[in-house]
Amino acid sequence: VSNDTQTNNTHPLITPFPTWTMRHPDSHTETAPDGRTGVDASAAKTALCINRLRADDPLQWLSEGWQDFLRAPFLSLFFGACFVVMGHVLLLVAEKAPAYVMTLSAGWLLLGPLLCLGVYDISRQLQKGRKPALGHALFAWLPSAGKVASFAAILLAVQWLWSRVSLALFAINFDGLPSTERALAALRTPDNLSFIIAYCAVGAVFAFLVFITSVIAIPMILDRRTSPVAAAITSVKACLKNPLAMAIWAALVTLLVLAATLPWFLGLLVIGPVLGYATWHAYLSVVTPPTHWHGGARA
Repeated sequence: VSNDTQTNNTHPLITPFPTWTMRHPDSHTETAPDGRTGVDASAAKTALCINRLRADDPLQWLSEGWQDFLRAPFLSLFFGACFVVMGHVLLLVAEKAPAYVMTLSAGWLLLGPLLCLGVYDISRQLQKGRKPALGHALFAWLPSAGKVASFAAILLAVQWLWSRVSLALFAINFDGLPSTERALAALRTPDNLSFIIAYCAVGAVFAFLVFITSVIAIPMILDRRTSPVAAAITSVKACLKNPLAMAIWAALVTLLVLAATLPWFLGLLVIGPVLGYATWHAYLSVVTPPTHWHGGARA
């Protein structure tokens, strides 16, 4: 055995796997500050780091989202128009065939993340100094199609559970399960105020669960191609570490979406893409490589 082999106490095949690290798919042969190269350097560079956020960071994300909108106005309006069409189709179905509202909403939970991936891709291309292209944005979901579909399935499961709880509330308050038309009418009747409050409270709980598990999950799947479970866990950790900033962000998103739906959903033409871009910047602010790497976490 050579002297070189004798002095090497750690065989490369038994090097301990780094804990809580993620390997970026585009990183393979970098050199870390401590001299490591190859896979170890890639893992070191992309080690998961959840930053501490300020209360005014959500406003900064919106500002950056608006700047992205101005830098790619035509692509932004295209995706905004898609959001408007989705809103009008849902409204039309609610008026003409309310029994299919829940089914269509489930479909939007599958289509929505795909559209959002296109918006996130535009921000990512702008961040890299590239000119975003519609074709690239439309097919940004392909490399992560399976993982995005899995995450959408998780959202569908949450929606299904929410619908079951909603039916239970209707059954308790109205001595049986009403038709979809009667259910929608019940939600618009002031005489059922206590039921409306309970219904909205339950909906808020499920909306909270969806928010904390998905606030940065889909951008993370696009950027790092991580698993849906790991992305959801990271979102939850980010919310637990930054409850105030994330609460403000949730309130801003809710208010802006409600405002966008008022004039025949036309507000989504602008607000939809801006919120998508802002979500991408939220992801960048929350999850970054270690600060000792150039281009890492914010100052």
